[in-house]
Amino acid sequence: MKMKKNAVNALLSEYKKAILELQNVIRNISDENLALIADAETRDEDCKSIQTVLAHVVNSGYGYCVYIRNSKNDTAERPQKLIRKSAEDYITDLNTVLQFTDETFKEIYDEDLERFSEPEKMKTSWGQFYDIEQLFEHAIVHILRHRRQIENFKTKLAI
Repeated sequence: MKMKKNAVNALLSEYKKAILELQNVIRNISDENLALIADAETRDEDCKSIQTVLAHVVNSGYGYCVYIRNSKNDTAERPQKLIRKSAEDYITDLNTVLQFTDETFKEIYDEDLERFSEPEKMKTSWGQFYDIEQLFEHAIVHILRHRRQIENFKTKLAI
């Protein structure tokens, strides 16, 4: 029996599309503007500047894959969150996350995506339980939400 990857490929395609859109939004941001505080009121350290948002998005991208790898009895560790000095560095990091994601999904097939009982799901650091499909749908929307946040920061900072 041939293992299908139609749903897996759809998720990966939408994830890549979201990352490419984010990369296009940040491409023209100068090193100086990257680090400007855009939200001084927030208590969330990941949401103060474009730089901190991007560090969070990259780190989260690894995190989603680590959850999946570890659910398959791997012992993957999430890399340390890195603050980069340029948008180009984040573009490179996002490309590396895409590569890591592709490697993560190499042996995952459509039948692996959905799980209906909680013990078969992955528990995240924020307490939510997800199967692979739900986690990667979350991962896609996570990028979209932060892309929108960065677009708003660019408007606010007149970048």
